Amino acid sequence: MTVTYTARVANARFCGFSKLLLAWKGSIYKVLYKEVLAFFAMYTAISVTYRFLLYDDQKRYFEKLAIYCDNYASLIPMSFVLGFYVTLVVNRWWSQYTCIPLPDRLMCALSGGLQGADERGRLLRRTLMRYASLSALLILRSVSTAVFKRFPTVDHVVEAGFMTREERKKFEGLQCPYNKYWIPCVWFTNLAAAARCEGRIKDDSTLKLLLEELNAFRGNCSMLFHYDMISVPLVYTQVVSLAVYSFFLVCLIGRQFLDPSQGYPGHDLDLYVPIFTLLQFFFYAGWLKVAEQLINPFGEDDDDFETNWLIDRNFQVSMMAVDEMYGDLPIMERDRYWNDSNPRPPYTAATLFVLRKPSFQGSTFDMAIPKEEMQFQPLADIAENLEESASRHPNMALFNRLLNAAPSPTGLMGGALRRTSAQLQRLRHSPSIDPPSSDDDDDEEGGKIGKGGSLPSGLGQDTESSVCSFSARTPLLEIQFVAPQERNAGEPASNHGKQTSGDGEVEVEERVFIEGETREEVWKAERRGGDIQTSSVSLLPPPLQPSRNHSTPSSTLNPSALLPRPTACSAQELFSSQPSINNGRVAPSLANPPIDGVMSFLTVPSYDVPQRLRSISMGSELTGS
Repeated sequence: MTVTYTARVANARFCGFSKLLLAWKGSIYKVLYKEVLAFFAMYTAISVTYRFLLYDDQKRYFEKLAIYCDNYASLIPMSFVLGFYVTLVVNRWWSQYTCIPLPDRLMCALSGGLQGADERGRLLRRTLMRYASLSALLILRSVSTAVFKRFPTVDHVVEAGFMTREERKKFEGLQCPYNKYWIPCVWFTNLAAAARCEGRIKDDSTLKLLLEELNAFRGNCSMLFHYDMISVPLVYTQVVSLAVYSFFLVCLIGRQFLDPSQGYPGHDLDLYVPIFTLLQFFFYAGWLKVAEQLINPFGEDDDDFETNWLIDRNFQVSMMAVDEMYGDLPIMERDRYWNDSNPRPPYTAATLFVLRKPSFQGSTFDMAIPKEEMQFQPLADIAENLEESASRHPNMALFNRLLNAAPSPTGLMGGALRRTSAQLQRLRHSPSIDPPSSDDDDDEEGGKIGKGGSLPSGLGQDTESSVCSFSARTPLLEIQFVAPQERNAGEPASNHGKQTSGDGEVEVEERVFIEGETREEVWKAERRGGDIQTSSVSLLPPPLQPSRNHSTPSSTLNPSALLPRPTACSAQELFSSQPSINNGRVAPSLANPPIDGVMSFLTVPSYDVPQRLRSISMGSELTGS
């Protein structure tokens, strides 16, 4: 019988496994004591020969051999080889047990599916169940030595009542060179079909259920046959056995205690008995014995499967279920908790402590949340907070900065500019186009659009892209751009003037290119040591009266200057504007009526509402950030 100690380790106690060390049946001592005695006897014989029978020169040679064996014994991978092998064998061992055919599901389906309390119905149920038990017996007789010793021939099977004499004649009359454990299963299907024709099985669904359960039962029988036929590869078993045996044969010489007077490293002590070598042999050889016992659990070892007990149990239970228990029902009556909406079975004094334990409600059942965080919030407020938090994301500022610092497509033409070095040298010595501005003008302009013509938004660090930047607390009304008109030859290169708005004056400075000069030449002329001078152009719509300095409005600009060009844009195209402010409010201006050559380029809503400070940057490729 299989050694069972489950109840002894049901609860973890102090030295719980230590009590199991005293067991003998099924223990490692019973399996391994002969090998341990043989190993210790051989070790003792070699030790006695070395100490008392060898001459001095022979002892020196033996000592060198012992040191050599001890150094190279560790090259044998004992733990690696044994670990994988035992894991494979244990998994195979449990899978074989789960494949043992059990008749429980089949007998329940048969008891409920085949009707008839008369003798014919009883005979059908018992015969069908006996066929299933006969199939299990035949396969267990083929794989288990214990079952084969119990039923060595078919006559013993007939004598035990699993098979009749007429069935034996048919069984032996079928000429088949293979194992014939499947024949009773075919008899089962034929008899079930006859019962369906007789009306004992009411419908085809019940017949289908019976055949499915029989196929599962027969499948387990087939798996046991295949486990017996397909073993663990012999090569693997041989490698493991050779690794263990060769390792300890080497240890018989390498683990000898040598003469301490010779001064060999690690041999300063002479104990005569190799305690740790014996423990190592006990562990590794015991591991190999475990695999040897589990590789075929259908033998007669202490921990092998009790196949004969399983045959007795399955046959008795199945016959009782389909015969004596058929139609045998106890009288139905009300249970003791009939009128109790909360039934609770009683507890004994030994289990009374269970009542003191609260029932498990969930891992978050005892969580504490502050009251202010338990209030429901309106969905509108939640959506608004989510939008604000998304706009204030810490990575957005870095993302916008990277967009602003990205080179424009026109910056790719920088290589062409470097190839015009001769023309650049000539333009460097030419007079500047911009007239010098006084300190007063700088101070006056600094209060509005920044000193020195610098960009108020902090851009302008990228010299390869033309950027327009403007800041306002209220939206602009309309910005119009018109085509440039012909300029008189005597006009100056730049015009300065003031435009009067509704509430104040705004300094206006417009940059006009000299006739005959290209944008590329102006760009090269202004790049002196990487410094770029920018001029400011008002983006506010002009008043209705014409400007006193020129005929075209000062807030107009050729729209083609903002479109991508094949040549690099000049810093002259940087324009900046800031509306006149009176008491923190921008005075709205009237938009110019459309005239010939005027194109509306940017239109913003015209309501006068104070807003947060915003900054919009536009490159030469008309992108905003």
